[in-house]
Amino acid sequence: MTQEENDSLKARFDEGAIFAYPTEAVYGLGCDPDNQASVLALLELKNRPAHKGLILIADSYSRLLPYINDDAIPPHRRAEIFSSWPGHVTWLLPKSKRVKDCVCGDSDYIAVRVTTHSGVRAMCELFDKPIISTSANRSGEPPAVSQDEVASQFGDAVVIVDGELGNATKPSLIRHSLNGEVIRAN
Repeated sequence: MTQEENDSLKARFDEGAIFAYPTEAVYGLGCDPDNQASVLALLELKNRPAHKGLILIADSYSRLLPYINDDAIPPHRRAEIFSSWPGHVTWLLPKSKRVKDCVCGDSDYIAVRVTTHSGVRAMCELFDKPIISTSANRSGEPPAVSQDEVASQFGDAVVIVDGELGNATKPSLIRHSLNGEVIRAN
């Protein structure tokens, strides 16, 4: 992207826009996790209940730290968690007080992932923070795998970010940091 395109994307993010962008397997929908109005608009757009929570995706663990209670991660689980990143594994980690309820639902944990997808990594670097990442689809519908599918489902309600999907064929594995339990298999 050109500097002008980056500046425009950053301005839209700061204004609270919802983005549709390629991830490892499908198009994702995302926004600023600290902008409650944007998160609620995203949930409404997807017709997703807030109690289910959302995933934060980032280019590094350090970018996720403000949203995580790092001291509460069980010491015996840390090596397994950190060795899975960057990668296609989402972990439920203890949330910090900063996390809004609309992001984590009714849980004391927040779902986070450090991605390998270069486009998402570039977005997080540009925005200087993690972004919400949930599949680009209305609740109960299959996730979008192309810009055309995103446009047909959401029209101009989202800003579509150009790029290619990664090589994954299924959504990320989700595991719980407390006991390693698999919450969602991939």
